[in-house]
Amino acid sequence: MNNLKFAFCIILLTGITTCTQYPSEQEIFSNIDSGNFTLAEEQIQLLHENKSVPDSVKKIMNDQLDLMSRIRKDFSLSGDEIKDKLLPYFPQLNDSMLRKWENEKSLEMRIIDDERKYFRHAHYNLFRLNKEAKKRKIEVDGEGVNVLNNFYTGYVNSIIEQVKRSNKNTVDEKKFQVQYTIKLKPGVVPAGETVQCWLPYPRIHGQRQPEVTLVSLNTEQYQVAPAEKLQRTIYMEKTVQKDSITTFQVTFEVKTAAQWFDINPETVSPYNKTSQVFREFTRERPPHIVFTDEIRELSQRIVGDEDNPVRIVRKIYQWIDENIPWASALEYSTVPCIPAYVLENRHGDCGMQSLLFITLARYNDIPAKWQSGWYFFPVQTNMHDWAEVYYEGVGWVPVDQSFGLLDSEDEQIRWFYTQGIDPFRLIINDDWGRELFPPKKFLRSETVDFQRGELEWSGGNLYFDQWDYSFIPKQVN
Repeated sequence: MNNLKFAFCIILLTGITTCTQYPSEQEIFSNIDSGNFTLAEEQIQLLHENKSVPDSVKKIMNDQLDLMSRIRKDFSLSGDEIKDKLLPYFPQLNDSMLRKWENEKSLEMRIIDDERKYFRHAHYNLFRLNKEAKKRKIEVDGEGVNVLNNFYTGYVNSIIEQVKRSNKNTVDEKKFQVQYTIKLKPGVVPAGETVQCWLPYPRIHGQRQPEVTLVSLNTEQYQVAPAEKLQRTIYMEKTVQKDSITTFQVTFEVKTAAQWFDINPETVSPYNKTSQVFREFTRERPPHIVFTDEIRELSQRIVGDEDNPVRIVRKIYQWIDENIPWASALEYSTVPCIPAYVLENRHGDCGMQSLLFITLARYNDIPAKWQSGWYFFPVQTNMHDWAEVYYEGVGWVPVDQSFGLLDSEDEQIRWFYTQGIDPFRLIINDDWGRELFPPKKFLRSETVDFQRGELEWSGGNLYFDQWDYSFIPKQVN
């Protein structure tokens, strides 16, 4: 039972004593878990008619309606639609093939209202997760080139060499100007209403992101979140004009740098287990960082009797790299516990891989935390999540789980992303799931990460399909 369900049960049990004619919370959540969304939606509407139901309960139920809508958007492909996407590669495609891929967790599907509904990127993920499907795609489309992987694999050696020459861990400083824009589609919000918008804004990182400068924005109504906010925003408001796109735009400059630590496992000091860093960043943090029986058993298989923190990190990193391939992910707000989802489905995107890494590191008494924002390599720009681990006597060290072990015979290059990071990063978040500034009233579109932005008005949250965003970086030095 996730935190929303738990809160609902407590409130309902204490606040409603005689409502036998209305559906119980157990019935509603059971139907949601079973994929009986239409029935659950009807039951929630019926519950809203009960005047004795507290407003706090109604809000929780409204959030459940919102989450079901998001799941429907994620699982939007019918059986016929998924077949149409796969037939060019599998002319003899049949239902037994689909069932086989579903059972193997390489073709993601949910039963919603007694109908098989497939993840909107399920066909893309099949070619990433299933070896036979991947081989077939290459036969049809030809071998693709991973331009991004080739770029950073070639680039990291220059970072290592700069560190060695300078005797500094932080090198390769760069300066970027970034323009970030959100455009709310016409007609989504009535004319004359005020839209509130939270745009991503860079955090200050003493070494890798030491300077941030606001250049311009397109409204006078704004607030920059204090530097200590772990998910940093710039907040803006605008009044909607009839039949017009409502645009929020900010331009800022940011200085970045690469980092690499030449760490010798034998020289890392034992942890001070009474320190605030150790106590804060080795603890559980539900719902996503939880030391379940599955995490304990997996940790034992991966780590065994190893007690050196650097070697433990490498063991965890290598296991995830070899066993949890990258795949396009569901919206995080719809996943009750991300590491549990990853282990059940044996795949995940960068944030999912990172949360599993962080959980396993913390379980092994290695301080680990979330970091995310964007990368903007010369060859590709995208949202991205990674992690940091803390070594006594060294400090916080970046770890990019999804970039994996690099294809190199040089061990320092091969393991680079277990103890280093490139300069093409924008740090927006130093944690996940923290309250925005100022606080949102309605359920966030993204409850874990914060990279695309958030919008709402007096009528509710504005989900991702109601607006567009663009991130345009430009190197200026």
